Amino acid sequence: MILAVDVQYEQDCGYVAGLLFERWDAMAPVATFSKQQMGVGEYVPGEFYKRELPCILALLGELDQLPETILIDGFVFLDGHAHAGLGKHLYDALDGKAKVIGVAKTSYAGIGDDYKLLRGDSIKALFITCIGLELAAAREHIAAMHGRHRMPVLLKTVDRLCREQALAGATGIAQDVRQG
Repeated sequence: MILAVDVQYEQDCGYVAGLLFERWDAMAPVATFSKQQMGVGEYVPGEFYKRELPCILALLGELDQLPETILIDGFVFLDGHAHAGLGKHLYDALDGKAKVIGVAKTSYAGIGDDYKLLRGDSIKALFITCIGLELAAAREHIAAMHGRHRMPVLLKTVDRLCREQALAGATGIAQDVRQG
């Protein structure tokens, strides 16, 4: 299985959503998950992972088994290969038991052209980083995902689900959701 995750915040509360799917070209998830995580703390420049990682780990704790690959909204390595980002910290927290692919919408200083991926007719690249698999394979997986535009449909869907969960939490009606 493949899991795409995204995290949103409302003050000190994190909202994490995940979509499980079986194939890279899947048009729809086989299951969706959401979780609210209190006490995520403030954003600290250069330590983004400290805020997101507990939320993602809490969501993974809700799954029956660890997915083979996890897609994150962000970088595995900030420079592509050495400077640890959220994805590397996730990989380490899981003792390397799941591959991690980072899909970032904006560049980070030091990230090279090898990490750029153009999808569809977009002239704006995504930035792909990974651990546990070769960069070429990670790029092929993201390129193969369903959708004609820059962002694959399932990554847009997990982002929307996460935003909806955060909005519901801000209005006092958030709850953990598990659909399968």
